[in-house]
Amino acid sequence: MENTIATKKYFTAQLISWHAATNSRSLPWKNEKDPYKIWLSEVILQQTRALQGLPYYLRFTETFPRIEDMGAADDDHVFRLWQGLGYYNRCKNMLATARYIANELHGKFPESYEGLLELRGIGPYTAAAIASFAYGLPNAVVDGNVYRVLARYFGIDIPFDTTEGKNLFALLAQELLYVKDSAAYNQAIMDLGATVCSPRSPLCAECPLKKKCIACHNGLTESLPVRSKKQSVRKRYFHYLLLQWQDKLWIHKRTEKDIWQNLHQPFLIESSQAMEIGQITQHDFFKDNDVSYSSIIYNGAVTQRLTHRIIESRFYSIKLPKKPKMRNLKGSWLDANDLKKTAFPKTIVSFLEKNLYF
Repeated sequence: MENTIATKKYFTAQLISWHAATNSRSLPWKNEKDPYKIWLSEVILQQTRALQGLPYYLRFTETFPRIEDMGAADDDHVFRLWQGLGYYNRCKNMLATARYIANELHGKFPESYEGLLELRGIGPYTAAAIASFAYGLPNAVVDGNVYRVLARYFGIDIPFDTTEGKNLFALLAQELLYVKDSAAYNQAIMDLGATVCSPRSPLCAECPLKKKCIACHNGLTESLPVRSKKQSVRKRYFHYLLLQWQDKLWIHKRTEKDIWQNLHQPFLIESSQAMEIGQITQHDFFKDNDVSYSSIIYNGAVTQRLTHRIIESRFYSIKLPKKPKMRNLKGSWLDANDLKKTAFPKTIVSFLEKNLYF
């Protein structure tokens, strides 16, 4: 790994020059100085591509122009706006932080990196981004784009997701930072990683760093950066019973610490294998709640891949001649208008829209 003073100076100088003369990536949060909007954009863009997150950012800033507006909103309103972005714990933390800043900090974000780190849902990357972009503080951001650019340029084959790797990349990023304009430098390295030094088929011929990039000259762009190991993927089977009684659907909120926490869903039977209708109707739910039905129809399945799991959602429409007991189950019978106002996981929204539930 070539890591000389000259190599580092070249890296920073070329990056800043490219940003000033060539970087034309346009996004509404670029050059933003409002810590609220910077924070909002970074929360939305965690594990989300910019183009996917853009309409959400615009929707949130239009609905909640100030952090006090978000802090005053009810949970369902915020989760409904977030619907479809995934990783719903981000939304939960975002809402908690908005309320804390609005109510305890009088609407003002901490103005130090250390103070920002104390906020719920804010880690080193987001704290550095707010500190740099809002306040001009000398804190380097380190995200997936930064890992990739640094690993390729310096030829770093230490896995970035290990303690050693994280420390090495963090120290190197801070050393390379253009202190006179940390915001420009941080924006430049992230944009370079997103538009030029991309994960696959990078545009090496257009890269301002190609002259000294180790990966480019040694055919290593596809193998860098290095991840330590692949995590196993678990498959889960969700069987949703769409209980229909008098044009209403029974819905309840997911409150357990699991995926889609605080979102709503029809009655769910989860199992380790896919179940057929005969197995569904033998479930204890039917006996325990005196459930009788006039018809039950299998509506098909939708498979969704999350980070470390695959969810196969299977839907069953069940028409009920009388209202079941629903013993020890907290939920509500909602009509079409109420369903439209309720926050669901993306898979359920797609099913309800396609099948004209609302």
